Amino acid sequence: TPMTAILGYTELLTDASDRVITPQDRAQYVDTIRRNGEHLLTIINDILDLSKIRAGKMTVEIIPVDVARVVHDVIALMSVRAAAKDIALNVSCAGPIPSTFDCDPVRLRQILMNLVGNAVKFTEVGGVELVVSFDREGSLGPTMTIAVSDTGVGMTADQMKKLFAAFQQADTSMTRRFGGTGLGLMISIRLAKLLGGDLMAESEFGKGSVFTLALPVANSDVRMISPADFSGLVVEGEAAKESTASASASAKEDVGDKPLEGLRVLLVEDGPDNQRLIAFHIRKAGASVTLADNGGIAVESMTVGSNLTGPLLDPAPFDVILMDMQMPVMDGYDATRRLRSLGCRTPIIALTAHAMEGDREKCIDAGCDDYQTKPIDRKRLVKACLLAVTAVHDA
Repeated sequence: TPMTAILGYTELLTDASDRVITPQDRAQYVDTIRRNGEHLLTIINDILDLSKIRAGKMTVEIIPVDVARVVHDVIALMSVRAAAKDIALNVSCAGPIPSTFDCDPVRLRQILMNLVGNAVKFTEVGGVELVVSFDREGSLGPTMTIAVSDTGVGMTADQMKKLFAAFQQADTSMTRRFGGTGLGLMISIRLAKLLGGDLMAESEFGKGSVFTLALPVANSDVRMISPADFSGLVVEGEAAKESTASASASAKEDVGDKPLEGLRVLLVEDGPDNQRLIAFHIRKAGASVTLADNGGIAVESMTVGSNLTGPLLDPAPFDVILMDMQMPVMDGYDATRRLRSLGCRTPIIALTAHAMEGDREKCIDAGCDDYQTKPIDRKRLVKACLLAVTAVHDA
């Protein structure tokens, strides 16, 4: 299990009394801990999602969705995994489809990530294909269909019967070989039904599987896009991503290994372990870091005479504020609102352990400029700081 690996390899790193750990061994142990930590986080998130679904607390936000954009996001993320296994990952559109349709983009992306992720995971030779189509007279009336097929291990009829059961994979040996919780498909079919649709599966043992997501299209009178347009949108998205990556690489070359050189960062975080970790990442990127244990101290750090009611120091003593949202004394929401009410324009980036629906909006409504979920991703955090400071300078 992930926890066994995390604790076991941590013990190896901390207790080397009987042997010398080589740099290669150390790197392998750390990578093992990281991978199992990510796996454990996935398990926790899956359990939370399933618990919300079973309790009837899972809600969806129906808005116009650009399916080409969602597909692009999923393919962009999964193409790295496919490339690592040297398998193909193709996407196409079978006929004209609506340019947008009413759906929940977050839940649609979650379903497709599960389907494409599983297809890549269980395919060793060949490839994975995602095909989008639209039928005005489909099973749900006007229907958007997204089929994900693979040339993977496939399933027997008995395995298919167990497919959508929570905490079960079609074969227990699959868990040992490929990993996973077995929750992804259960969550996906529940989400599909919440969206008014359905998720169906076909499989042949040893040859592969096809999972088909069908969703109703209530606004089918919108502009249609052709397969060529759809492919163009996906390709443009990939090109934009490559361009952004190239620009980021160039920027990194310009500033060296310290992209935050010269920035003054106020880190507001009550957990000592998180304080040390986040401060380490920010300092390594070149910034100076000042620590505050709660929102009240953060407000005092920005005001004349350390006064909670102001006025603000001028010039501002910090370029960016990293604000944990759950703290004692004064939480991040109250601290952010207090600073904004005093006229503070310093960028505030929310740090929160929550990734539930509405959390980002709650942070933005309080006055935060951006939102990062824990566990903190170093590259995303550094990029968020750069973007926040750039936005202020450009304003």
